[in-house]
Amino acid sequence: MTQKSQVVLEEALKLSPNERAEVAEQLIASLEEAPDTAVEEAWQQEVQRRLQQVERGEVKTIPWEEVQRRLRYGT
Repeated sequence: MTQKSQVVLEEALKLSPNERAEVAEQLIASLEEAPDTAVEEAWQQEVQRRLQQVERGEVKTIPWEEVQRRLRYGT
């Protein structure tokens, strides 16, 4: 870590938890690249396809609690 970034970090740590969260959110957002519109469009189409499958009764949804159980215990 450079001396400049160390100073910034030390000053940031003096902020309230909410202020630190806001700063962290802005820093992370500054690292993100502009979304790829083709990828975003493909995801929207996939979401719509899956939603239609649920609405037509072609697939069954699983309650979140069941998903968590399966992830924890592998069943």
